[in-house]
Amino acid sequence: MKAVTVESLTKRFGDFTAVDNISFEIDEGEIFGLLGPNGAGKSTTISILATMADATSGKALVNGHHIAGDEDGVRKSIGIVFQDQSLDEELTAWENMDFHGRLYRIHGDTRRERTEELLELVGLDDRKDELVKTFSGGMRRRLEIARGLLHRPKVLFLDEPTLGLDPQTRNYLWEYIENLNMEFGISVIITTHYMDEADRLCDRVGIIDKGRIVALDTPENLKKSIGGDLITVKSDDYEGKLADINQPWIESIESYDGFFNIGLSGAEEHLTQIIEALAKTRITISSVSIRKPSLEDVFLYYTGKSIRDAEADSKERMRMMHFARRH
Repeated sequence: MKAVTVESLTKRFGDFTAVDNISFEIDEGEIFGLLGPNGAGKSTTISILATMADATSGKALVNGHHIAGDEDGVRKSIGIVFQDQSLDEELTAWENMDFHGRLYRIHGDTRRERTEELLELVGLDDRKDELVKTFSGGMRRRLEIARGLLHRPKVLFLDEPTLGLDPQTRNYLWEYIENLNMEFGISVIITTHYMDEADRLCDRVGIIDKGRIVALDTPENLKKSIGGDLITVKSDDYEGKLADINQPWIESIESYDGFFNIGLSGAEEHLTQIIEALAKTRITISSVSIRKPSLEDVFLYYTGKSIRDAEADSKERMRMMHFARRH
């Protein structure tokens, strides 16, 4: 049985389409990432899978339970850490855990045992009696993850789990998520707009842009799909000339912000030929570098823009969505 199955899922707000006919499957025990800018449809997808929002069309199963018709089954199967904090700051760490356990009707001894185990697991056992309002952002995020695991879910949703955290805390949480997945075999679905996070954690990544999944594979395969190497050229006058760089071993050419990337295998072998081809097309070269592709390059290849440019576009999409919700 798949941990999650999504078929032709769509969510509209009036005339605005937030999630556009997406389909994917997640295996049991897999760490799966939805990678894209804010406003791309990641959080809306998670909300639908967690039964907090209704789909306009399509269907999905979570741990074998239909999101429409078996909401209780889905909710018993999942844990969720929201992008925005949902802890009660006026309660202690222990009290937040205890309250969550009571909502899930976990009996007293079991609730206490699991709370102790999980607080120790996330390194908060020595702070269990302190008010959450005294905790740092990283400590709160760890407590939210512990709380989401209290009822032993099969699937854990992490919506932008390291948003706003410092690099050291982000690395700590990455290690914790990896250990959690290995120790308990929990299927983890992460939404993120951090390329390094998706590359480090995820077994597979779905790149989502404007509500659509435009590419889905392992991070390594996604990077290989645009060529084994990238030659990045900085130039001020390449507009309208790139089509003239016609060589059979060039796999892709993408341009952005005064640069263009040439995807190919064996960049060192072909570098001289590339320089000669650029000279023939009268493209002025300011700098040239060779590197391996990153997920940022993959995003650029499949969407035609950098994730920073996509973030700017998404602000307009989010404005339209809020307008649609009000009307």
